[in-house]
Amino acid sequence: MSKHKPEVETISYKVKVEDTYDASVSEEIILKRETKSCANVQAAPSREAIPERETWTRQMDFIMSCVGFAVGLGNVWRFPYLCYKNGGGVFLIPYVLIAIFGGIPIFFLEIALGQFMKAGSIAVWNIAPIFQGIGFASVVIVFFCNTYYIMILTWAVYYLVKSFTAVLPWSHCNNTWNSQECVEIFRHDDCMNGTANATYGNATCNELSDRVSPITEFWEIKVLRLSSGLDDVGSINWELLLCLLACWMLVYFCVWKGVKSTGKIVYFTATFPYVVLLILLVRGAMLPGAAEGILYYLKPDWSKLGDAFVLALINSGTSFFAGFVVFSILGFMANEQGVDISKVAESGPGLAFIAYPRAVSLMPVAPLWSALFFFMLLLLGLDSQFVGVEGFITAILDLLPARYYFRFQREVAVAICCTAMFLIDISMLTEGGMYVFQLFDYYSASGMTLLWQTFWQCVVIAWVYGADRFMDDIARMIGYRPFPWMKWCWSFITPFVCMAIFIFNLVNYKPLTYNKTYTYPWWGEAIGWCFAMSSMLCVPVTFLYKITRAKGSLKERWYHLTEPIWGTHHLEYMAPDPDVKSLTSLSPVSDNKVIIFESVM
Repeated sequence: MSKHKPEVETISYKVKVEDTYDASVSEEIILKRETKSCANVQAAPSREAIPERETWTRQMDFIMSCVGFAVGLGNVWRFPYLCYKNGGGVFLIPYVLIAIFGGIPIFFLEIALGQFMKAGSIAVWNIAPIFQGIGFASVVIVFFCNTYYIMILTWAVYYLVKSFTAVLPWSHCNNTWNSQECVEIFRHDDCMNGTANATYGNATCNELSDRVSPITEFWEIKVLRLSSGLDDVGSINWELLLCLLACWMLVYFCVWKGVKSTGKIVYFTATFPYVVLLILLVRGAMLPGAAEGILYYLKPDWSKLGDAFVLALINSGTSFFAGFVVFSILGFMANEQGVDISKVAESGPGLAFIAYPRAVSLMPVAPLWSALFFFMLLLLGLDSQFVGVEGFITAILDLLPARYYFRFQREVAVAICCTAMFLIDISMLTEGGMYVFQLFDYYSASGMTLLWQTFWQCVVIAWVYGADRFMDDIARMIGYRPFPWMKWCWSFITPFVCMAIFIFNLVNYKPLTYNKTYTYPWWGEAIGWCFAMSSMLCVPVTFLYKITRAKGSLKERWYHLTEPIWGTHHLEYMAPDPDVKSLTSLSPVSDNKVIIFESVM
């Protein structure tokens, strides 16, 4: 019995030279880029020369990859660190606001733009070629982020390996690296009931309050081997070098075959961390002082509100959840040491490598839970690293002309990329490596560079290409127009918020410090600013280069350089549809027609 087949409409297109967005159903054109009359239609590469661009096997692969990229180590490392640094609960107020007005609209814009243009982060800006510098800036930021982000995975692997012992090495002070200041039990309760001069072991209560826990010494002395400053490089930690090499090899073999293989791996790497975090939260909530820690997390310290601006991440829920885990443990540590929660640990990048190891050391069969946790931490970071490297490689390969294609091109490109980043990472394995790591973290891929990037993304899409025009494009892809809130954010709210915070950070800039004690030398800050400017200057430099190289009057140059360069796949979206503007967020796709398009990141 034959089933009724839905109507499939075939349309031929003619793209007008004077207005490439308007298409008329009048005659079919051959897509070539040999003459100026078809300058704005990008020729498709020969299928014999280049394999067809990879796409996700199914929609869920794409969704899970997005989840894996968005939910990463930042949730269990950076968010609790920034929250701890900026007054606990008060940090959540601007965090949620910026997520609504900035994070979500930008995330949606980037996903929609990537799917519509079917290209990497550079080629997507063929939608307004004069602003292709935004794509170059993205590639620079992703390169820096991929380079230093994997160091957190390296530390996680190191802790994972050290977990395969009968007794966790950071749970006691009997190791060769422990100093005389190490103490396992702070005897806070005994000191509270006695006198300050009472002696326990070989130290008085006053002396005990200044001692250091074994987990802190394991992190600073054994793992980091922290030197006196950026200029004191010291030797390489060879154990960490092997861990770093293992991480990069794992990334390479998971990425080299493209999104079809990566899309399968993230199913496990994106979901397993939630199980371990839930177990740690239950255990942490049962410890003495956990309630005080969670209260500090949720109770605002209003004096910190002015300094709490940060670009929110789309993964707010996981960050919020992980915050409960960290602060329940910090509350216990504060209760144990008899100090305020704000002073229980330094608010540096290593906060998670102090709070989390302390949590697992308090659980029954501690080595087992430690191994599970750091395995989770490794998975949590790997999927983000996969997508980061994948995005960087895709952008680079998009720049190569078709005539330079060769067999195993992708595998070679991934190998070169991973090797280059590995060599840079060696500088972070030395005794001064933590200072190098913080330079990358503070200047290259966060803060002002991201605010600058998001500002220009919104301006170009909303005001150069056209917010309504882009909403129409999205409607043609998915069958309905997104909620108008997105258009309002792209046009007004998000660029205003981004530029306001950018200017605020610039005016209130403070020299970089490590753990509030070490101040970076001037030349160290200069290196950091070079990291930041290397991406930020891409936008104006590319703009000036293109506008000066173009011909004609200034108006003609602007008109020509802001016309989109379409690919062959865009023709299916460019059919004149008088009803596209009438589509609302509740309008379903018509049942009697098939709209076929591929979803690619």
